[in-house]
Amino acid sequence: MAYFLYILINNIVPISIMITIGAVMYRAFRVDIKTLSKLNFYVFSPALVFVKLYESEMNLQVLMQVLLFFVLFFSLLFALIEVVIRVKKMQGGMRSAMRNSVIFYNSANYAIPLNQTVFAGNAYTLSIQIVIMIMQTLIPNTYGIYTVNSHKSTWKATMKTILSLPVIYAIPVAILLRYFHLPVPHSVYLPLTYISGAFMATALLTLGVQLGAMKWEFHFSNVLISNVLRLAAGPALGFLLVWMLGIEGLTAKALVLSCAVPTSLSSVLLAIEYDNEPEFSSQAVFTSTLFSMFTLPVVIYLLDFM
Repeated sequence: MAYFLYILINNIVPISIMITIGAVMYRAFRVDIKTLSKLNFYVFSPALVFVKLYESEMNLQVLMQVLLFFVLFFSLLFALIEVVIRVKKMQGGMRSAMRNSVIFYNSANYAIPLNQTVFAGNAYTLSIQIVIMIMQTLIPNTYGIYTVNSHKSTWKATMKTILSLPVIYAIPVAILLRYFHLPVPHSVYLPLTYISGAFMATALLTLGVQLGAMKWEFHFSNVLISNVLRLAAGPALGFLLVWMLGIEGLTAKALVLSCAVPTSLSSVLLAIEYDNEPEFSSQAVFTSTLFSMFTLPVVIYLLDFM
C-alpha cells in the first residue's frame, strides 16, 4: 500500500496535472504542437542528456555488466514484439509505433526518482539507472527515428535527419568532458541546467496538447497489447535475464526495476514530429503511466524475493 500511495502521489498525480494543463492550453489557445515537438528534440532533450551524463559517475565493471544486460533485454523484447506484430498482422506506421511504445521506456523522469525512493537514495543503484537512461536516450534518437521514417523515406534522407539532431553530438561530448575531467564554463553550464530542468514539463505539456487535439478514437486492442508488453512482459524478461546471467543483490534489483517503468515520452514525441500514429502513441504513454501505479508495486514486492 505504501508503494501504491507513493507512486500515485509522487508520479501519477504530478504527471497528470501537467498533461491536463497541456490539454487545456490546446483547447483554449490551439497551441502549435509542432513547435513544442521541435523544442523537445532540438533544445530540451540534448541539454538533459548532456547534463545527466556530465554529472554521472560510472564504474567500468558496472557499466559493462549493465550494458550486457541491456543488449540482451532489448534483443529479447524486440523479438517478442516482432512475434506479436506478425501475429496481429500490423502494417505500415503502426508496426514501428508499436515497437517504439514498448522498447522505449521512461528511464529518466520516472525511473530515476523511483529508483532513489525504492533503494533509499543509493548512489550505486542510481549509477545503474543512469547507464540505462543513456541507452534509452541514444536509441530513440537513432533507431527510433529510422523506424518511423523507413516506410515512407529513403535510407539517406533518414540518416540525414538523424545526424541533424543535437543529442547525437551531446552524448560523446559529455562523455569525453567527464572522462578527461574537463570543466564546462559556468556561463555555459548554468543555462544548460536550466534548459534540462525544463525537459519533463515541456514533454508532458506536449503530450497534453496532443491528447487535447485528438478525436479520441481509442485504439483499445493495440494500446492494451502495448501496455501488457511494456508493464508485464518487460519486468518478466528482466527477472529471467538476471537469473540467467547470475546477477544478484542490488544490481539485479535495480536492473529489474528499470524494466518495469511505463512507456517513454520519446515514443510520442517521435510520433508527433514525424506524423506516425500520434494518437496511438499518446494513448499508449498515457495509459501505461496510469496502469503502472498498479503494476509497479507488484514488481517492487517481488524484488524482495531476489
